[in-house]
Amino acid sequence: MDDFNFYNSENDGYRGGFGDYVDPVPVDQPQHSAPQSGGPKKKNRAMRIAALLLACALVGGGAGVGAAALYQNATQPDTVIYEGERPQVQTMTNTNDGQPMTPEELYAANLASCVGITVNTTVNIFGQTTTSAASGSGFVLTSDGYIVTNYHVIEEAVQDASVDIQVSFANGDQYTATLVGGEQDNDVAVLKIDATGLQPVTLGDSDQLVVGEDVYAIGNPLGELTFTFTDGMVSALDRLITTTGTDPDTQQKVAITLNVLQTNCAINPGNSGGPLFDSYGNVVGIVSAKYTESTSGVTAEGLGFALPINDVKEILSDLIEHGYVTGKPYLGIQVNTVNEQAQLYGIPAGAAVTYVAEGSCAQEAGLQVNDIITAIDDTAVDSPSALTAALSTNYKAGDTVVLTVIRNQQQLQLTVTLDEKNAETEAANPLQQTQQNQQSSGNSGGYYQWPFGSFYW
Repeated sequence: MDDFNFYNSENDGYRGGFGDYVDPVPVDQPQHSAPQSGGPKKKNRAMRIAALLLACALVGGGAGVGAAALYQNATQPDTVIYEGERPQVQTMTNTNDGQPMTPEELYAANLASCVGITVNTTVNIFGQTTTSAASGSGFVLTSDGYIVTNYHVIEEAVQDASVDIQVSFANGDQYTATLVGGEQDNDVAVLKIDATGLQPVTLGDSDQLVVGEDVYAIGNPLGELTFTFTDGMVSALDRLITTTGTDPDTQQKVAITLNVLQTNCAINPGNSGGPLFDSYGNVVGIVSAKYTESTSGVTAEGLGFALPINDVKEILSDLIEHGYVTGKPYLGIQVNTVNEQAQLYGIPAGAAVTYVAEGSCAQEAGLQVNDIITAIDDTAVDSPSALTAALSTNYKAGDTVVLTVIRNQQQLQLTVTLDEKNAETEAANPLQQTQQNQQSSGNSGGYYQWPFGSFYW
């Protein structure tokens, strides 16, 4: 798998036009309430519906699914996330007792819940101001305007508050959205638009999915072929894939490992953030990535991936209520890799500490710059990503762990009670690269400049 590349934030969504393609004018779609002030803006053909797909949408229109409320904020009575029900899928025998929806019914029932997302940025190229647009997909989570998409679709808005996010519906309504919160580690984000009476999706149970089961995607491939409906099956479960993103603090490329389900639904740039439905009309995944080609030039087709909805339900509720994911563990340090050249001289592989934030749990436990973390409890750590994976998988804020570190060629064990990752703790851990470089250049005596930074020899 490591031999392949994924599309994600670097080329999703699609930027630019798609030849001279023009969609037919859409017929009427189910309406929802307009925002209380200002009213929706009608787009100028930026988001249109193909006639063929509209024909499918009219077949069996009005079909729906039963649902029970999963989450409701007492201060916002319209903020309700719905969880759908479905019968247990049999792995050995075929059953129609659950009466799944036909593809036509599923599309018609969910089209009004699907959206296109356009992120507009203004860049200065050789003194000329140019507007660039990135397109993705999303879906309505609550009737009062909360929208779900991928983090990598809107990550430019995370880094720059002036970036404009537009949300477009199949009936032509368009809204300016605000970013409620994003979670890069799981590639999800929640937006808010000023609208009520929207048609929300129902969330399914991705733990019930089995390989070979039919699934469907609605999205905006290439940012131009809007509200495209594709079908396929669950090709595999519990795949681990690694994509790349941009750290909002350091602006450096970072590796992000995701647990995903695999599908052969047609997925292309612009589909990211859109819903993946089971045949009962419930959202069981968030479309996120696909294989493109290997480093040797071998192309791949039909290998798409989606985040299982059960993995992100609590995250979505946290983002709505708090604006961030609560309970995430945080050490308050910055680390780097130990270069292979350094390891030739007996320096162990691990996460080399390059900065310790003032007042952090790491500082209180006695962790120091140039320490190399080689284990957390009984889990070996041979890289920064291994440390991140161990923390995010096995621990939550408030847990106490034992770090094994190498300092001055001596092994130490430090007991740390983990902080919570939030705005306050992250603000105490700013980018220190310039300061570190200045300190490193002035070091003498016992310091040797390894490729990973200063290490006390």
